[in-house]
Amino acid sequence: MEPPSASAAARAMFLMLTPNESSFEKVEDVPLYVQQATPVFVGLMLLELLVGVLKTGAPVITISDGLTSISAGMISRLPYLLMRGCELSAYVYVWNQHRLVELPWDSPWTWWFTLLGVDFGYYWVHRTAHEVAILWAAHQVHHSSEYYNLTTALRQSLTQQFASWIFYLPLALAVPPSIFAVHIQLNLLYQFWIHTELIRDLGPLEWVFNTPKHHRVHHGRNIYCIDKNYGGILIIWDRLFGTFAEEKEKVIYGLVFPINTFQILHVQLHYYLDLWRRSDTYKTFSDKLSTFIKGPSWQPGKARLGDYENNPKVTGKEVPHYPIWPLHLQVYVVIHFLLVLFIYHDLFEHKMMLSQLTILGMTSYILLTLTSLGFIIDQRPTAAVLEMLRCVVMVTMQRYSLMKPLYPSLAVPTEAFVSLSLLYWALQSFSLLLSTKKKTT
Repeated sequence: MEPPSASAAARAMFLMLTPNESSFEKVEDVPLYVQQATPVFVGLMLLELLVGVLKTGAPVITISDGLTSISAGMISRLPYLLMRGCELSAYVYVWNQHRLVELPWDSPWTWWFTLLGVDFGYYWVHRTAHEVAILWAAHQVHHSSEYYNLTTALRQSLTQQFASWIFYLPLALAVPPSIFAVHIQLNLLYQFWIHTELIRDLGPLEWVFNTPKHHRVHHGRNIYCIDKNYGGILIIWDRLFGTFAEEKEKVIYGLVFPINTFQILHVQLHYYLDLWRRSDTYKTFSDKLSTFIKGPSWQPGKARLGDYENNPKVTGKEVPHYPIWPLHLQVYVVIHFLLVLFIYHDLFEHKMMLSQLTILGMTSYILLTLTSLGFIIDQRPTAAVLEMLRCVVMVTMQRYSLMKPLYPSLAVPTEAFVSLSLLYWALQSFSLLLSTKKKTT
């Protein structure tokens, strides 16, 4: 696959590509629209931040929540370093082995049919992810932010991709994989820009398209918002299947029971443990199984999807979880996040030239870094020790040239900064050890 221009990726986000310029005969020829859209993502997030400050007088993106959302997006794409996406791999297999007809890849009719087909499949992927608890365990990651901005769009699940591919397989009976590979990206890109509070209403477009107004409802934990507005590009599926809701009173975002943490692995995986613990409280096998395959609110004796009786009442005065932490640590976390972001980008750019072992090692380091930064944001007592160990790993990687600076001229300053970081956290760890000893004596 060849990368398109950034302008093509930007137009792809707003469905402004023509069928002629975005139809390809082979999967290998399909541009990596999502990868090339990174500058567009960054540009729009900065624009939202600026407009938000001018409009409301306060930033619409916080360091703690924004970095956690971007971290989740980074983690969700790490499996692509080691394998091709589940959706495309399964799709190609069904196409090669079981297709019934072969729609022409260069026909505009095929292009438009696939746009509708992928969006229809996404509606059912999304709805099922809300109505089956084990799938909600993956999808809840996207809903865990108590803010609603463009970084929220990047807060994606590591595990959801391993189940979503099933819903697109019927298209493989007729639609060429290359056209599917285009539209699975266009569908994802479109959903980025609708994660904002700054666009209030789009008039007649609201009848057909999913918009920021409709998707705000989807992210709400108000009773009227729950399990509504599943559409990706189009809102017509919700209108047809009875899952549509208009935006009414103020939407309060996030999970029904907020997790109040920025620790990225907890954000990604905590609900699986919650499900296991809940199932363990039931006696019959049927109830244990139902915990995983029925709705997240299900309890014995209730309907398949459960009800909202146990949901905390939303008053409209709820305030998002916002840690009070020192400015110098905020600056520190941002700098180290930018460093690991460069490593992440460089890893994807050069993955074809790296061994699986190297990729696995670098992936582990990225996970370690994002975890450690989350500990710092949460101000956990063990953050000092974990960050000290991470800095040791980072210094070692620099010494053995396993980590390249953004610019060669920054090599020495970067190594000096990381060495100072190591010294700082070593002193913090020593201080923690002394205070622990005093408490035990």
